[in-house]
Amino acid sequence: MTSLALPAASHALAALQKSLGPLDAQAAGLLVAAATDLSLVIDAEGVIREATFGSADLADEGCEAWLGRPWVETVTVESRPKIAALLKDAAPGAVTRWRQVNHISPTGTDLPVRYAAMRLAKDGQILVLGRNLRAMASLQRTLAETQQALERDYLRMRGAETRYRLLFQLGSEPVLVVDAATRRVTDVNPAASRLIGRAEKRIVGQDAVDLFDGASLRDLESLFAGLRVTGQAADLDAALSQGRGSVRVAASLFRQENATSVLLRLAAPDTVALEAGAARAGIGALDVLRNLPEGFVVTDPARRVLSANPAFLDLVQLATEEQVRGQPLETWLGREESEASALFATLAQHGLVRHFPTHIRGAYGGVEDVEVAAVSVIGGSHPCLGFTLRATPRRAAPVSGGRELPRSVEQMTELVGRVSMKNLVRESTDLIERLCIEAALRITRDNRASAAEMLGLSRQGLYAKMHRYGIGDLDGRDVADDA
Repeated sequence: MTSLALPAASHALAALQKSLGPLDAQAAGLLVAAATDLSLVIDAEGVIREATFGSADLADEGCEAWLGRPWVETVTVESRPKIAALLKDAAPGAVTRWRQVNHISPTGTDLPVRYAAMRLAKDGQILVLGRNLRAMASLQRTLAETQQALERDYLRMRGAETRYRLLFQLGSEPVLVVDAATRRVTDVNPAASRLIGRAEKRIVGQDAVDLFDGASLRDLESLFAGLRVTGQAADLDAALSQGRGSVRVAASLFRQENATSVLLRLAAPDTVALEAGAARAGIGALDVLRNLPEGFVVTDPARRVLSANPAFLDLVQLATEEQVRGQPLETWLGREESEASALFATLAQHGLVRHFPTHIRGAYGGVEDVEVAAVSVIGGSHPCLGFTLRATPRRAAPVSGGRELPRSVEQMTELVGRVSMKNLVRESTDLIERLCIEAALRITRDNRASAAEMLGLSRQGLYAKMHRYGIGDLDGRDVADDA
């Protein structure tokens, strides 16, 4: 059999044998135990007969339970071929090459051990020397986790830099990045290059003051001096060189990579005026909407109130906007839950709703007939829904005994989807009963006994229904009754 023992190890053992020859078996065992983390004695059947542990940490790994068990059964499946190779290669007078195996551990994490073996006599027991690699494995795992964390941080930094570069290049506002110590331009975006009238490569490296007209030199030097001293500087108007016109200069200080830089933002006067006009127009539009006599409310796509004007607060009987902000609009809208659902479904389908009749319920029980117009603004950075609620005048109650119907069939069918069918049937039944009673009283010239007989009701039943619907003079006595 060809031995896999290392030549250097063989020479070292020969030298030790000559110098340590007088050592007895006990001293040799102590020496082996002190020089290794663990040592095993394996018999010819591959069973562990003796075990010595040089480290107290191995006691928690369940190593004492290895005694009397085959060595190959104490390791994981993938390590068993290595154990077989160690037993096969072990020979007298030679040490096998080191092999790393993983032992099964009750802690749930495999115990890595590096082994070398030597047969004590031909076909005799095998001495196995082991080194605990748990500390090394922990260091390797920590190193791998640290490397992965660095990779993730690097990717995040690259992503952030990419987003910054993209925003910087595509931004419509002219921006210059200037070194605070030297006033040299270190970066410029295309908008600033177009405004200044020079190529980007001709701007980078130039003194920022040289990009402006000489008349603005003193103001710009004061701006940079104020930034260095206080970190702040007021905006100023300056003229660009080569007659490129005047700009508004705003400066802010920031630190990056242990260096201080200045962010110069340039804006043409007409742009400043346009933005101010737009802001004034926006404020004016908000004032108009807030002072509308009709209720106006803005919600998010989930129909939670974002803003409401005083007219809407009057409709819902609340005092402040904070009381409605964040609340679902259906809290007050619609007499029935299906009524509000029909409105929102139509708005989601068409994006626009006009002249939707419904009711608004106040916080203290008041009910107001309103007509709703709504629009959905889903596109843009702030999707929202807008609602206007216009109070509709109350219809006059029909005159008792009149021929005019209190509600037409068309008006009743308009309630489908806004009022439950149960309520519609009940209201329709009440309408028919009232019309029949009024017709019977009219035909019998207010003879209630004859009217009750005509309707198939008892006299008391007719009186009850007349009292329910408020028909006739219930205190007056029937002519037929007196007869």
